Amino acid sequence: MKRDKSAALYEKAKKYFPGGVNSPVRAFRSVGGTPLFIEKGKGSHIWDADGNEFIDYCCSWGPLILGHANEKVLAAVDKTMRNGTSFGAPTRLENELAELILGNNPYIEKLRFVSSGTEAVMSAIRLARGFTGRTKILKFEGCYHGHSDSLLVKAGSGLVTFGNTSSAGVPESFVKETIVVSLNNKQAVEEAFARFNQQIACVIIEPVPANNGLLLQDKEYLQYLRDMCTKNGTLLIFDEVISGFRIGFTGAAGYYNIQPDIITYGKIIGGGFPVGAYGAGKEIMSNVSPEGNVYQAGTLSGNPVAMAAGIAQLSECLKPGFYTSLEEKTNKLTKGITEASKLSTLNAQLFSIGSIFWIAFTDKNKIAAAEEIEADSMKHFRALYAGLLEQGIYLGPSGYEVGFIGEAHTDEDIQRTIAVFSETLQSVPIS
Repeated sequence: MKRDKSAALYEKAKKYFPGGVNSPVRAFRSVGGTPLFIEKGKGSHIWDADGNEFIDYCCSWGPLILGHANEKVLAAVDKTMRNGTSFGAPTRLENELAELILGNNPYIEKLRFVSSGTEAVMSAIRLARGFTGRTKILKFEGCYHGHSDSLLVKAGSGLVTFGNTSSAGVPESFVKETIVVSLNNKQAVEEAFARFNQQIACVIIEPVPANNGLLLQDKEYLQYLRDMCTKNGTLLIFDEVISGFRIGFTGAAGYYNIQPDIITYGKIIGGGFPVGAYGAGKEIMSNVSPEGNVYQAGTLSGNPVAMAAGIAQLSECLKPGFYTSLEEKTNKLTKGITEASKLSTLNAQLFSIGSIFWIAFTDKNKIAAAEEIEADSMKHFRALYAGLLEQGIYLGPSGYEVGFIGEAHTDEDIQRTIAVFSETLQSVPIS
């Protein structure tokens, strides 16, 4: 597989950007080799600068649930852009997307559009602090909530990939306001509430932790968090930037039937365009400016192009059987790869929920906490990744990242992927 053009583009990019990229995990450091520079995508496939074609299971890190360059999304975007791309003023499209979301999601009553998942979470944290009058937040090791200062404390995803547990430039005063405990550990939560009684504004969790492996939690544990928050006058935030509209239209809140106080969403609500949102009940949202005294603003919030793309995409997600079909495809893929892995000398397990999946080299039937991931197993993923890429299968370039199935993935895609996994797994070295 030729990569000359990607390599040349990368060398040029290193002159302009730190590490040659605009987001750390894109640098391919955990999998080796040169980052691919993508030229185009259509449906379930992408093409790089050298003309290599790949079946894409990254899907822009999840938002492209319909696939690349979906015709209905493109038509909506084209029509909207011809009337202007940004106004910094209200538009009808904001109302339409909000009505589409709120009319089909009983877990929030009002929302605020922002420009990214990080911004949504940052705003939700501020809202929780403003509403409760408290300053401390409690988060979980292995859950990633964006790169705002108070949340870059033992976070996951790219930070784990590079072996860091925090970031330079985060003041110690911010760290002291963030309590970090292990996932799936009730005792740690109870000790935190006992030690910081009446100081914790919110507990924030990815109800489907998917930024540091797929660390699936039992409903009973999530309900326990709900009960502890209620008991202590603390708000429960579900960070659904990944799981929202992915495992169902109502996300993890609907999947587990648990009512959080605030929910955050990401780019899936904008068809892949830069957008996010946070939502809650009317009482809590009434604290957001200009109605309340919790300030948050953004020139591109509710951008009409993103709103139009979101309306087109989420309308498709509401079609009967949409999520059932995605889950069936995901199960077919994971079961096929699991069977194929039995031919390998390595223990490869696949974990999935809805249309999200993750491969881990382990003999464990469940991994529910970050510390249960075997760091040494990443060398196996590195070898697997190289083999998959060479044969046209594209995943996120880190063993800590999850994969995604979209509507555009075909049975042929899935069968091809299973065959490539089967062949590649058998060639992955044991040590």
